[in-house]
Amino acid sequence: MIRHCLWLLLWSSLPTFAALEVTDFAGRRVTLEQPAQRIVALAPHTVENAFAAGAGNKLVGAVSHSDYPEAARAIPRVGSYQAWSLESIIAQQPDLVLMWGSGNGLDGLPTLERLGIPVYVSEPRRLEEIPRTLRAIGLLAGTGEVAERRASEFEDELARLRREYGREKPVSVFYEVWNKPLQTLNGEHYVSDVIALCGGRNIFDDADYLAPKINVEAVLARDPQVILASGMGAARPEWLDEWRAYPHLRAVRDQALFFIHPDLLQRPTTRLLQGARQMCEQLATLPR
Repeated sequence: MIRHCLWLLLWSSLPTFAALEVTDFAGRRVTLEQPAQRIVALAPHTVENAFAAGAGNKLVGAVSHSDYPEAARAIPRVGSYQAWSLESIIAQQPDLVLMWGSGNGLDGLPTLERLGIPVYVSEPRRLEEIPRTLRAIGLLAGTGEVAERRASEFEDELARLRREYGREKPVSVFYEVWNKPLQTLNGEHYVSDVIALCGGRNIFDDADYLAPKINVEAVLARDPQVILASGMGAARPEWLDEWRAYPHLRAVRDQALFFIHPDLLQRPTTRLLQGARQMCEQLATLPR
């Protein structure tokens, strides 16, 4: 009897953990019994967000082009965001996988679920959804304090940009992802949210697809005040100046051919606000 009472006393003194639960961008409830210790991230932006949320040291797998912060380069690769290896993921014995909905595609999700691997699907479409992502990763990884701090910093800077760069009459903007084929982004993409934040309007916000391919004639017909290009790296793409062949375009006439590093606009991470500030400053040079 005494031994039984001692056992009950010992058991009651042990720490208890409530299940950790979030709802991901696919509307799925993701539940962990304890904070994740081994995380595989299947997109460069999910890698970056894991670091921002304080969980970088728990990453055991990433995909190619996961290059920020510097420590991300040393994480073992499990493929690319378009072609990740199930075998490589399993070999890392993850207790959480961070998946990119539109980039990875959800075809592999059922297989991971059948294997009992918890998966959080990330798909931010608005600026306000980036801090939501950080908080979710922080909760699942047990780094909520760091994640909350970074999320709040993001929200504060976002509010400052909104106050600083609003316009009564939006500037029309063509965002050029690539030149051959000519490709842009529609109004559902968070880059359109950045354009609106800076007092602009995406001229292809009405396109049917998230990243539609278009033709030069469509751009000429909409005659944007600004053409803003990304490219493949830190260098301004030479093809941006191909628009100078159309001197009647307002963007060409007003010298409004701008460039921002793609990693600062095309990754939904905390660094997106660096790209946003650059865009806002560029658009602010135009007449109001």
